[in-house]
Amino acid sequence: MAFTLGSVTGKLVRHGTLIAALVLALVGCQSTPDDETAGWDAQKLYSEAKSLMNEGGYDQAIKLLEKLEARYPYGRYAQQAQLDIAYAYYKSGEPDLSILAADRFIKLHPNHSDVDYAYYLKGLANFNEDIGVLGNVINKDLTQRDPRASLEAFDAFRELAERFPNSKYVADARLRMQYLVNSLASHEIHVARYYYRRGAYVATVNRAQAVIAQYPNAPSHEEALLLLVTSYDKLGLSTLRDDAERVMRRNFPNSKYFSKGTTEWWKHWD
Repeated sequence: MAFTLGSVTGKLVRHGTLIAALVLALVGCQSTPDDETAGWDAQKLYSEAKSLMNEGGYDQAIKLLEKLEARYPYGRYAQQAQLDIAYAYYKSGEPDLSILAADRFIKLHPNHSDVDYAYYLKGLANFNEDIGVLGNVINKDLTQRDPRASLEAFDAFRELAERFPNSKYVADARLRMQYLVNSLASHEIHVARYYYRRGAYVATVNRAQAVIAQYPNAPSHEEALLLLVTSYDKLGLSTLRDDAERVMRRNFPNSKYFSKGTTEWWKHWD
């Protein structure tokens, strides 16, 4: 029987393809463990994931919720899984992933009855405090941190309060917003002090003015005025210094900074 180069090559290719397929099948059988969830319906997957979250097993719960969404992408269980994934990531200390999941839920379901909770989760994740959904915001110092996350947290809470004023999460969101306002003002004062100590008085003035304009009711307002008075004095701008002092005396007549009892009390501050 005569063989041509073409027929031999064709047989080799076919044999090679068959062998490769067998190898892949064997490897697949050896490396892929049995999935005990293979026969679970959406309700079973969600129920097991919920139980895991109640026990603190957030990483395992996320895997089940992702399987649920992949296998049953439509319906209420898939929607709830998307929202619970955001919560599970938040509780497992993955704020960036939590924010991404919350944003995805908001984009996919803008009119969902629980979309207010997605905004709340965004705020919590940016707030970066693992204190629970109804946790206390007192005694948490964000002053020394990069204010970006605080600003984004504030924006998320504000959007929640504006869009869903009757949401059960608004009361807590407003408390956190007030805390964030005070924290952001304190951060600006911290930076202003830094500039003042290095003799950058124009930069100090800019930061202090920003606190007064943006956070007029924050406790840091008093020190912002003080920094204006002292910085204007260092710059030799006596008229502006005296104006700032008048405003400070009108708003904080009992300020501790006036305790020196001299006409140039500000010179004793630094």
